Amino acid sequence: MRDRVAAFVRDRVMPCEPVLDIGGRQAAATLHRLQQEAKGQGLWALPLPVELGGQGVPLMSYAHVAEAEGASDHGPAALGSASLLDALMLWRHGGPRVRARYAERLVAGELRACFAMTEPGTPGTNPVLTATRAQPSADGTWRVSGRKWFISAAVNADLVTVLARTDGESPSRDGLSLLLVPTDAPGFRVVRDLPVLGAGGQAEIVLDDVPVDADRLIGERGKALAVVGERLQLGRTLRCLRWLGQAQRAFELMRRRAVTRTGSHGPLADLQLVQRHVFESLLALRTTRPLVYEAVSRLDAGLDARLEVGLAKVAAARTLHQVADAAIQVHGAAGLGPDTPLPALFRTGRMARILDGPDELHMVSVARRVLRATSAER
Repeated sequence: MRDRVAAFVRDRVMPCEPVLDIGGRQAAATLHRLQQEAKGQGLWALPLPVELGGQGVPLMSYAHVAEAEGASDHGPAALGSASLLDALMLWRHGGPRVRARYAERLVAGELRACFAMTEPGTPGTNPVLTATRAQPSADGTWRVSGRKWFISAAVNADLVTVLARTDGESPSRDGLSLLLVPTDAPGFRVVRDLPVLGAGGQAEIVLDDVPVDADRLIGERGKALAVVGERLQLGRTLRCLRWLGQAQRAFELMRRRAVTRTGSHGPLADLQLVQRHVFESLLALRTTRPLVYEAVSRLDAGLDARLEVGLAKVAAARTLHQVADAAIQVHGAAGLGPDTPLPALFRTGRMARILDGPDELHMVSVARRVLRATSAER
């Protein structure tokens, strides 16, 4: 299955990246065609629950596929696994109407969803400071007001899950709730695209007294952080796997460049400095992969994986950044231009060290857990 997915991403998705990166109607049509091809080849929605129309591949098995799938940023969307976090969240924590109306359609690729937690002017690492508010109204709906930013895939989304304070005052872990908001609801709008290091895909949104039906509450009222924590652990681990796939892609490009590029003194592969880039990159890949799979193993077993996910997230982000940088160096000027995917891979690696929690957050969190456990052992 991994080999089949790798071939699909290499032969079908990667050649379409220039179109998919730009967005717009042509990109949407291209993505739809790729999705139909994936369905025709039996590669669609591999990790999604069978009850929702997926193929039910267990996380531990899917992890190997996720690396191959994630070698392209567009792989998960083309193969139907991009909806995994949203579909699982609605299936596990949504009410009967939400599950019946949206979960299967997300898996089928008929709907697109996104998740809105981070806010401008508020540390994204501290959700208890959330300023967005949801107030119950006389007609039985919630009225949601606030602003969110750096929301992936918000521009084309049909649904957005919004973290808002429904009870109490910040800072408090209690009183935060998740509400599923249709993007065609009155008062919802995308304010602007937020290019990250020059690339699109993120957006800022505004909710101006948006009405939301009461049964669109996801999870228990006031207990959103339990659902958020579950989502983030899996989401960060999936990102790590995909970053490994992209780092491996950069490594393969570097290897080929080293043996095919010849200068006045022979192939680049004969130069010790190039050999060092190859060695350091391989070392980073080989030492990061076990950390990521340890996190996968604990999540698959239903165990607390916060420490393992923190280690994996920092390691995988660093590895992608390091290997992409080395590959660019070996390519020279060619690595800076549009003829290779290296600029995009490097950009993703740099973003990875901030998005989904900056390195510093995970370092502090992991260290505190280790030190607390040490104190408890005394």
